[in-house]
Amino acid sequence: MTSMNLSEAEADYFKRFARWKIIVILLTLALILTIAFAVTIGPMQIPPLDVYKIIIKNIPFIGDLVRGGSSSIEEVVVLQVRLPRVLAAAIVGIALAVAGVVLQGLFRNPMADPYLIGISAGASLGASLAIAFGIGLSFFGLIYSIPLMAFVFALGTVLLVYSIARTGQGVQMLTLLLVGIAINSFLLAIMAIVRIVSGDAIHAIMAWLLGSLVASNWSYVQIVLPFVVIGVALIYVFAKDLNIILLGEEQAHHLGVDTERLKMIMLASATLITAAAVSISGIIGFVGLIIPHIARILVGPDHRILIPSSALAGAIVLILCDTIARTIVRPVELPVGIFTSLLGCPFFIYLLRKRKRSVIG
Repeated sequence: MTSMNLSEAEADYFKRFARWKIIVILLTLALILTIAFAVTIGPMQIPPLDVYKIIIKNIPFIGDLVRGGSSSIEEVVVLQVRLPRVLAAAIVGIALAVAGVVLQGLFRNPMADPYLIGISAGASLGASLAIAFGIGLSFFGLIYSIPLMAFVFALGTVLLVYSIARTGQGVQMLTLLLVGIAINSFLLAIMAIVRIVSGDAIHAIMAWLLGSLVASNWSYVQIVLPFVVIGVALIYVFAKDLNIILLGEEQAHHLGVDTERLKMIMLASATLITAAAVSISGIIGFVGLIIPHIARILVGPDHRILIPSSALAGAIVLILCDTIARTIVRPVELPVGIFTSLLGCPFFIYLLRKRKRSVIG
């Protein structure tokens, strides 16, 4: 009987694993097609075939196989303007979506998102100080001062929230949430003062707060990519533990999970990748809230497949939103944060109503 149950469990697992592989492959192909599509879109009309030739020609080893010339202007537009921006959008989408999965799992709350514990407020304050007063300019230079100040302040804010919420028994997630809300309000008040006294810089601050990838370049991609790769990889290592903690902290502890260690590692990783993303994009809301729910509909709640599926879906959605934002009202470019908010607000209301009905029922 036991061997029969075991074989049935193994068969079920292999069946699910085969389905997971198909889903990940399809999402990966969709991401490749989305990147290919987005790179061809822009104010300057370049035939798609020429765009692909320019990209392939600059890939080591296979670039020599491509024949046919293109103007230097077209190469600059594709390689130095469009491609880094599209890749930056993909990286930011991955980071925000995976961070959303982690925080929703830890808090066991579908309303949780990466900005819940003060990350956005800290990043916003750091960026505002860099824009308004040039803080960090002498150390980092003009190009890097804003993203690095945003990154440092975001990490510092979460460390502060965590240290305040920590007690002798560890960190209670509800306490962490309440402390995060309080610190978030405090930092937003300071930021309001910064905006008032910033003078002409207020327009640049507001543009950053709306979220935009217009300043993305290869330097930004190279800076942020290692943080996101390391953070997402570390999160995936603990995917099984995230599954177990959904049962409740006490139950997870009885099943051998060191819940305090898990919370510390997951919060640190989610903060790291969110701070890295926010540092180059500004505040892009709702991606970390919407994408995990869409991925759960596709693949279910198992974090072993939910994390990679959310990462791929987050990249696809943010690339598409950014492509629409930069082309829909040419020559004006809209902040991508506006589009994610337009998509996210109705979905957020839907979640609230669904949660309310489940509570009443």
